[in-house]
Amino acid sequence: MNQIVASGARRGALDPLSAEDHQDFVTMFIQGQMFGIPVLMVQDVLGPQKITRIPLAPPEVAGSLNLRGRIVTAIDVRLRLQLPKRSDTDGDGMSVVVEMKGELYSLRVDSVGEVLSLPAAKFESNPPTLDPLWRDFSTGIYRLENTLLVILDVPKLLDFTKSEVM
Repeated sequence: MNQIVASGARRGALDPLSAEDHQDFVTMFIQGQMFGIPVLMVQDVLGPQKITRIPLAPPEVAGSLNLRGRIVTAIDVRLRLQLPKRSDTDGDGMSVVVEMKGELYSLRVDSVGEVLSLPAAKFESNPPTLDPLWRDFSTGIYRLENTLLVILDVPKLLDFTKSEVM
């Protein structure tokens, strides 16, 4: 993953306009829908991991895992977006590790795609037809050739204070 960030940094160093004109996103898939998060937020990408359940945690908190001696809270993004729980036939999925306020979080998704460098000018605000919950967890979208890329707002996705009040 460090190579991805380093190559993006090199490109920005060679072409000062590219850093401002383009945004890089790690893409991931949940139930066939493509989501993205800014590449600079990503600490690591993990294959299937052993997750330890946390008693009395919200359903979206899948548990915790050990990543090189650090405890990482695993968030099931499917459940956070109120999508159906992963079935046994869906496989174990993958995780994208992000750091927020000094803590590591593993965002569990079905699969992780490639890094896309997209023109900032093509970024759009959330359309009114986007699911209201997804709008709450998204900063906007990119309309790609065959799909819609929903850009996740990671701080909002990891903010459980609002959902716990219900």
